[in-house]
Amino acid sequence: MKLSAIIITFNEAHNIVRCLEALQTVADEVVVVDSFSKDNTLELAQSMGARVLQHPFEGYGTQKSFAIQAASYDWILSIDADEVLSPTLQDSILSFKQDPKYDACLFNNLTNYCGAWIRHCGWYPNQKIRLLNKTKGHMTMDQVHEGFEMQKTARTCILKGDLYHYSFPTISSHLKKVEHYSEVGARFDVARGKRVSIFKLLLSPGWTFFSLFILRGGILDGYYGYVICRISAFASFAKYLKIRKYTAMKKRGEPF
Repeated sequence: MKLSAIIITFNEAHNIVRCLEALQTVADEVVVVDSFSKDNTLELAQSMGARVLQHPFEGYGTQKSFAIQAASYDWILSIDADEVLSPTLQDSILSFKQDPKYDACLFNNLTNYCGAWIRHCGWYPNQKIRLLNKTKGHMTMDQVHEGFEMQKTARTCILKGDLYHYSFPTISSHLKKVEHYSEVGARFDVARGKRVSIFKLLLSPGWTFFSLFILRGGILDGYYGYVICRISAFASFAKYLKIRKYTAMKKRGEPF
């Protein structure tokens, strides 16, 4: 079994080396698709043996689909530049390569937030397909929350170990990502015809905080658990607010 690891990047010089180092033991090739980084992401990736391609960013799903098509092998490992395979997960992937009985594998996602590992807040284990045979599934074209959609007959498993996600080194980085994702997500949803009532706008943030902090155990993650749940509630409000704004603009025939 030969395995192609794919990574999409934009200004990931601070992350890419750590990501690639953990891939060296499991991947037979690494394909980096970069959307014209301004830093030295490309040089770092090439210095570590990755095959680097550049492609204009048209959405996360589209970008990863391009990377999959560029991969040499049917087996794909999809990973982001700010993610790292844990040693246990590396061993699990190597064992799977010796006897691939399934068509896709899900990974546990463990997020590092400002130096703390978050095991609640609805963030863990947050299992997603990251390893698959591309002849048995495809990448969805969602511009924000992309993912793999497998054939109905495809068999899946969960590999032992965690995928470390170094997504938020600071609270400011979390807030910036909320702004970006709420903007892209709102525009995408309005283009698809989604609408949001005033009641959902008013009630959703409170419910989001309660469900994550109390029902999903965010309180057990202490201070940063509280921060995450509060920002998640705000993210819900921001996205729905923008959906209502762009829906109104769409009705008036204004560009958005």
